[in-house]
Amino acid sequence: MSTVLVPVGIAYATASGVLGIYGLYATIVPLLVYAVFGPSRILVLGPDSSLATVILGVVLPLAGKDPDRSIALASMMAVVSGMVCILTGTARLGFVTELLSKPIRYGYMNGIAVTILISQMPKLFGFSIESSGPMRDLWAIGRAIQAGKANWTVFAIGAGTLAVILLLKSTKHVPGVLIAVVGATIIVGGLNLARRADVSVLGPLSGELLRFKIPWIPITDVIPVVIGGCAVALVSFADTSVLSRAYASRIGDYVDPNQEMVGLGAANLAAGFFCGFPISSSSSRTPVAEAAGARTQLAGVVGAVCVALLLLAPNLLKDLPMAALAAVVIASAIGLFEVTDLVRIFHIQRWEFWLSIVCLVGVAVFGAIPGIGLAIMVAVIEFLWDGWRPYSAVLGRVEGIEGYHDITRYPDARQTPGLVLIRWDAPLFFANAELFKRRVLEEVARSPVRVRWLIIAAEPITSIDVTAADALDELDRTLHASGVKLGFAEMKDPVKDKLKRFGLFDQFGEEFFFPTVSAAVKVLSARPTENPPLTMR
Repeated sequence: MSTVLVPVGIAYATASGVLGIYGLYATIVPLLVYAVFGPSRILVLGPDSSLATVILGVVLPLAGKDPDRSIALASMMAVVSGMVCILTGTARLGFVTELLSKPIRYGYMNGIAVTILISQMPKLFGFSIESSGPMRDLWAIGRAIQAGKANWTVFAIGAGTLAVILLLKSTKHVPGVLIAVVGATIIVGGLNLARRADVSVLGPLSGELLRFKIPWIPITDVIPVVIGGCAVALVSFADTSVLSRAYASRIGDYVDPNQEMVGLGAANLAAGFFCGFPISSSSSRTPVAEAAGARTQLAGVVGAVCVALLLLAPNLLKDLPMAALAAVVIASAIGLFEVTDLVRIFHIQRWEFWLSIVCLVGVAVFGAIPGIGLAIMVAVIEFLWDGWRPYSAVLGRVEGIEGYHDITRYPDARQTPGLVLIRWDAPLFFANAELFKRRVLEEVARSPVRVRWLIIAAEPITSIDVTAADALDELDRTLHASGVKLGFAEMKDPVKDKLKRFGLFDQFGEEFFFPTVSAAVKVLSARPTENPPLTMR
């Protein structure tokens, strides 16, 4: 496992806009801290490709190529992310990441993968550009290649490294990343390509010593760092919780999501105070640890110690080509793409597929942090949509089938004359209260015979807010003026309790709250009225 931690840590550090040595610090410290606070037996934490563009999106505009300011900003992002995770886990709010549906998560991660690929292309071709957004960067890369700025020796090294990594990726017991990176380093050093072919290399590992240090930043940088730190917290915990649950289920274990958030937060907080940057779980290094026989977090501790020993030989990787590091990041980005399951979603629920594409385009066009904001906004809209414009149905009795069912699905269903049964398939709240009232009145007006009773099949109604309660009050008064009595069937007791607090329970009358729809039909069918007795038709 240690053979993978070093090149990957350095690669993600450079992709995040900080010096390579900080990738080792962000590997050592989180592994040690997570071994103490983390609940997963096997999970490997450290720098991750899914966070690189988020970190770079904050660091690059604020610090440019200033290494000291870059690591201060990145470290403070880790501190913010750690505090958010710890507070959220302590408050037992670990469920919040579940608000991002699978299609939205796929869209976001696919967008991150595209952004990473674009950001690493200049290094792969041996030139640099001024970053101005993923799509504009792609255009700039194309123009630079067309203008002859590409260094084809650099490209050959990077492409060769990438090919070796991808070819050996499926072989669990062969460290493909290590073989590819060491091979590229030997070739560049042995042929002296840094001088002879202008191949950019990592150079001696240099930077601040691994020590406790508060990452002070200017007050003007606080807002973007806090936003970036919160974005990192959301992405890292979403990834970590999914990976942690997956590995726990393999061994029949259970991982508390709140403790997972605390463990991840503690690892990030420690990384921030020891010259590191935001970290997450790794879907590439964790399988390597598992294949190596890791069964406890002791494997992570051993890995951290081995990486720390490398700091005693800072010149060991001085000939490591930057194109090889770009290849490592690109290989990881390719692994982020989700295509197979999106194809499945396209065939079974097309609108969720297009939601995923919207999130992908949002990240690819606007960048990682605005893309996260778009993903959250889309998730909230998706969450509210079913409740905002829910399905409702008029119910009738179907011959040979127990209960009452949607008359649009069963056109032969019989209704009780004078009684309209309506099922509302959502909580009643401010966004759908007026729609509810309008649909009920429309169904009353549509009835071919005079309506005496209107019963709401209320089992799907799990909650009622003040706006909806006022709408119910208005509906009751409107129906009463037309000689129609409003009642409810199968309403849950907590919802009844709310109606009592709103003062509506007594207004409707306890006798008009029925335990079942069948009970409501039976009672009201037998109730004498000024009209002829009711019969089923």
